[in-house]
Amino acid sequence: MPYSLVSAATLGFDLVRLPAGRVVADVLLTGLAAGPAELSALARGARTHGADPGQRSVLAVRARRARELAAAVPQLRSVGQGDADGPGADRTAVLVTQLERGTIGNAASLERLLREDVLGPEHAALGRLADDVRGQAADVLADAAVGAWAAEVLPPLVRRELEQPFTAVVPDAATRGADADLGPATPELRSLLTVVAALDTRGRDRWRAAVDEGRAEQRPWAAAMHEASWAAHVSGRTRTLATAQLLAVRAFTDAGFTASDGAAGSWNALAGVVQAMTMGDLLDGSALGVLRAPWTRLTAPR
Repeated sequence: MPYSLVSAATLGFDLVRLPAGRVVADVLLTGLAAGPAELSALARGARTHGADPGQRSVLAVRARRARELAAAVPQLRSVGQGDADGPGADRTAVLVTQLERGTIGNAASLERLLREDVLGPEHAALGRLADDVRGQAADVLADAAVGAWAAEVLPPLVRRELEQPFTAVVPDAATRGADADLGPATPELRSLLTVVAALDTRGRDRWRAAVDEGRAEQRPWAAAMHEASWAAHVSGRTRTLATAQLLAVRAFTDAGFTASDGAAGSWNALAGVVQAMTMGDLLDGSALGVLRAPWTRLTAPR
């Protein structure tokens, strides 16, 4: 499945279940917020910057090989009869394991997202840069994103080679985008993300309980998420919503939630609250009620 900024919550679902998913979010947030000076610095840090044709050829082969290795990250798939009928097979257990470990997208779709959407025509700074600068900056960001995405399957030396140019230029990547303008609800969103990131064991348990409490209601969560994504698209706020969701990935992982939490609904619940707050000025009351429900339950007076 291809990723897109419109469906950043889906990307977030994968990132919160990957060992280095937060680092991928940091790279994407850096790309979204980068100005001409930052992109030029990234380009100068590229391994191909100043390289002769022979060196470029060698680097291209190594980059291609790294991406072949990255393809080994497990992906979600349908549970077949062999899974369900094998010795001691438990269809539910198989599904849970896949949800905890398998991704919806892959490294190739992540790289396409970065090159074509994050650094796409809507990026305000790109038009002021030469083609070769844009290309080399994209290479540095793409290498770092793929390296972090595939952290669990790449040899440490390969991952380090992919990420080093980026980390050398952007040592503060872990905080990039934190001061981004998230639209009319910026103060409320910042408060939400601060609270979530600071959750302790008791706080995480309360969030899980708030999520579980709404499971039986079977409200149209997916339809409300789609409505918010469409509102972002038609209002020209897709990049804003994507930034908010990537910041939520940071908050979720910083809070200490696990891949199991991500698979069990805790991430989807947070993503829904973020959608509602970010696009709240354009959503009807029904959609807002559905998406904000976990946060409403968590913050209700007891």
